[in-house]
Amino acid sequence: MQLAASRIADLVAADLVGPDVEITGIEFDSRQCGPGDLFLALRAERDGHDFIGAAVDNGAVAVMGAHTGGHDVALLRVDDAEAALRRLARARRDELAARGVPVVGVTGSVGKTSTKDLIAAAIGVDRPVHANPASFNNELGVPLTLARTPDDARVVVCEMGARGLGHISELAELVRPTIGVVTAVAAAHTSEFGSIDAIEQAKGELVEALPPAVDGGVAVLNGADDRVRRMASRTAATVRLVGGESAGVGITDVELDDALRARFTASVDGVEVPVTLAAAGAHMVPNAALALAVAVAVGVDPALAAEGLAGAGVSRWRMEVSSTAAGGTVINDAYNANPTSTRAALAALSALRVERRVAVLGTMAELGDDGDEEHRAVATEAVAAGIRVIAVAEPAYGDGATHVADLDAAAEAVGAVDDGTGVLVKGSRVAGLERLADRLLG
Repeated sequence: MQLAASRIADLVAADLVGPDVEITGIEFDSRQCGPGDLFLALRAERDGHDFIGAAVDNGAVAVMGAHTGGHDVALLRVDDAEAALRRLARARRDELAARGVPVVGVTGSVGKTSTKDLIAAAIGVDRPVHANPASFNNELGVPLTLARTPDDARVVVCEMGARGLGHISELAELVRPTIGVVTAVAAAHTSEFGSIDAIEQAKGELVEALPPAVDGGVAVLNGADDRVRRMASRTAATVRLVGGESAGVGITDVELDDALRARFTASVDGVEVPVTLAAAGAHMVPNAALALAVAVAVGVDPALAAEGLAGAGVSRWRMEVSSTAAGGTVINDAYNANPTSTRAALAALSALRVERRVAVLGTMAELGDDGDEEHRAVATEAVAAGIRVIAVAEPAYGDGATHVADLDAAAEAVGAVDDGTGVLVKGSRVAGLERLADRLLG
């Protein structure tokens, strides 16, 4: 992006105090600021104004907030920087609408970040595309993504998360998606939603927000997930089913290589397209097929989109397959965990051609009343598949697991990760198990 401070001030109804500098980026984390950035002094658990000095030291040239804390930078003076960010996001979305730029919304209980990354890759091989970084999918990350949209973007992809009913609707009011993608409905954040039925209702809010087919709305749905498939009845948009029966995009001939990278054949309206993925795990196949369907929906040739998928990585700590110096394999899938994603990661571990398989599992958070049962079931299935389970600070995995208190004890329990050994590291964000993966890799 490249906008004059005065232009942003006009868009958000701010008073510009100081020089009319050129803004090339927007950040609300002072540690991430760089030259040319506008720093958003948000008031949340901590007051962003306290970090203006650090933002300026890192290169910020302007502040959006109540004051600059005495620092010699431009000020876009507003009472509420978060509200101003939403106003800027709406203005930028209006500009996209005026240019006819498609905006893709992506949600689901699992796979939404990886699917967002794959969509960006499948489209980006053909035209400029802009998407959320990492998992910037909440009430701050989504407007920030829109606000940062480059002027040359021809497609925008917004991952959209939810922790309750109405959250997707609120984000969709801002994003105004023309294409909506739903990956799956599964037991994730059940403690906050209350039930899987509520999760289904919440995720379907995305397709309800789409424009009708006559106005270009397209719903791209995982046809192999019954709860997602029946969302077709909740939208007037064109529905594209991916996987399952009567799919517009079919999936066949799935294979994994020694590094767990998948190959498959996608049938796009009867035309077969071979797809090879850089991302690991068979569970990446439906995500890639959804991405292919979106790329085709915005006008990218399927074969060209498949080329984009072949070189696509996904965000950090999601099925990162690496080798140790001693020839062992570590799968770092430590970004988050729920029963569905953990079973998928365990299936990937089982597919490794190794003699010893170890799964180091942290807590699967926010599962509500079913949490203990879900943990026990996952551990029981893993042990039955010949996987040794090491549970870190989570007793609910039960008697089948080796229980340890911390990462040091987990590393000791794993032992040498040498040739013939495969280790999966998986847990919810609060477990911080990515540090163990780094340690095992040296």
